[in-house]
Amino acid sequence: MRPVDIEALTVPGILALRGDLLLTAVSRPDLKTNGYRGALRRVDLGGGGESAWTHGAKDSAPAISPDGRWVAFLRAGEGSGRAAKPQVHVMPAAGGDAKRITGLPLGAGSPVWAPDSRRIAFVARVPEPGRYGTENADGETPEPGEEAPRHIKNLFYRVDDVGFLNDRPQRLFVVDAVAALDEESPAELTPLTDDRADVDHPSWTADGEQILFTAPRDWAAEDTIRSDVYAVPADGGEPRLLVRTLGTAARPVVAPDGSILFYGNEFPGMEDVARNTGLWQAPWPSGDEISSPRRLTGVETVDCDHAASPPVVVGGEVLVVVSNRGAAELRAVPLDAELAELNSLRRLAGERTAVKSFAVDGERIAAVIGTPESSGDVVLLSGGEQRVLTDYSKALRDTGILPLEELDATAPDGYPVHGWVVRPEGDGPHPVVLMVHGGPFAAYEWKVFDEAQVLADAGYAVVLGNPRGSAGYGESHGRSIVHGLGTVDADDLLALLDEALKLPNLDGDRVGVMGGSYGGFMTSWLAAHHGGRFRAAWSERAVNAWDSFVGSSDIGWFFAGGYAGDDIEEQRKRSPLTYAGKIDIPFMVVHSEQDWRCPLEQAQRMYVALRQNGVAAEFLLFPGEGHELTRSGLPRHRVQRFDAVLEWWGRHL
Repeated sequence: MRPVDIEALTVPGILALRGDLLLTAVSRPDLKTNGYRGALRRVDLGGGGESAWTHGAKDSAPAISPDGRWVAFLRAGEGSGRAAKPQVHVMPAAGGDAKRITGLPLGAGSPVWAPDSRRIAFVARVPEPGRYGTENADGETPEPGEEAPRHIKNLFYRVDDVGFLNDRPQRLFVVDAVAALDEESPAELTPLTDDRADVDHPSWTADGEQILFTAPRDWAAEDTIRSDVYAVPADGGEPRLLVRTLGTAARPVVAPDGSILFYGNEFPGMEDVARNTGLWQAPWPSGDEISSPRRLTGVETVDCDHAASPPVVVGGEVLVVVSNRGAAELRAVPLDAELAELNSLRRLAGERTAVKSFAVDGERIAAVIGTPESSGDVVLLSGGEQRVLTDYSKALRDTGILPLEELDATAPDGYPVHGWVVRPEGDGPHPVVLMVHGGPFAAYEWKVFDEAQVLADAGYAVVLGNPRGSAGYGESHGRSIVHGLGTVDADDLLALLDEALKLPNLDGDRVGVMGGSYGGFMTSWLAAHHGGRFRAAWSERAVNAWDSFVGSSDIGWFFAGGYAGDDIEEQRKRSPLTYAGKIDIPFMVVHSEQDWRCPLEQAQRMYVALRQNGVAAEFLLFPGEGHELTRSGLPRHRVQRFDAVLEWWGRHL
């Protein structure tokens, strides 16, 4: 895989399944337009391949009405203004033209059909007048630099890759989609929630009378990352708190028995980090009561991926996606479970693969599954068998996908370490790059990883590991580096590297280290404390100094204390910048100008310190990009970054 081959990364996303209609939204980078192209595709359940369903340039988020008559989806146009924002469109499921039914200034979120197959719920950000291209009270539309100052009175006021929050709160809407089809233009819509708090994850009650959603604890009255489950009448009224969680809530739904299911984290103390996401259940409260939930899945072994799908009840079980040793598995949780451990949950799919999304209609299940040979294909699960229905990764395979070889190592304290190596073709000896993932409560997975493939195609063996601190190996594994960054996680990575270097065609004298975010932190840390192991380092979007990260990062106000502690001396002890004077290998600092997760000052401070110390340090700065450059940045920037990576390792390895 070469840098320009990112165009072959065609990835299916959200699935919609009803009757014989199976739709998915696909997206791929497009270097010519320097953007991402996406459309809805119909997948033949009989195995006849797939075909175009819509022909927009940026279509996504399909949803089929319960009666099977309509398809709602998001379509974004070209250029700027409202037309370029994703708006809800509706078209007949039998085929035909799509009609735009929303026209909100900043676009709309994914559509969710009501049981009556007429109304659609969605969330959307609503700007204050005079901001983000809207008119102010004087009928003027100020340029961004001429807008009034933002008056901020809370800590959770901005998010990387989204922007400022308080001046465009995310609110809940309902639109009569069928009635809107007869209107010449989208009607003005009134939000069901006020502007004091961002709300998310709408779903309907079975009678269509109310909409469930999540919102910050106590309607964002205080600074917190905690959230709860609320409901509001679909015709308007006061939101009601239904479930007070023990931490957070996401993707709430009403089960057939009337109870409420949701994903959530449990925080035993104050704001917390590295906690497994569980599946929870709570009774629908009577009167003015507020329900307390119970956890269906085990705290230590089950970590649910709420991004894959809301919980789906099939018979007496709930289907969820669970992280497990680099796999993302579709598992079945009994509705009457009580802290069920992972090994007791029936696995439907995902062994040594990654289930990224799924949809259910009756007893049929469709899923998007990535594998070591693909970035994702649509698979039909039926009768215990899996039938692959698409071949979106053919173009990717044609570039030459190299295999993931599993590695198991042992850390100095006897702890088992899991990872992989991707080796180039040929006898070698090949130079080696140790690549460290972000998070840290994240993981490399059993699926194609473009960064490893590009480097391996260029002749480098790439070592990928999930050291302590990673997700999917138990909550205690993830929390083992809380207030201990750079300790056992560093030991694990070096142990895995040593294991890889036992392979006969790897060159232990030509080794580099690279990573982004937490991986950038670890790259800086290893360069300072174990620099003799490496010839050079590539540190990207890194956390280098916890003391300034606290106030400069969008999540620093809770994340820094969670991982490094609140004591300033301990923060400095856990900061790579403190040890910049120990770094003496060539060092590339890479960052994005608009990164709010690990702000630019983190890169600038490290770069200046290294240059002042006489290190051969360089600085690669991407304009206009945020923290997600390598995954969703402008395609040309992604290729330019790959070119720079290859040039750097070409020089030093």
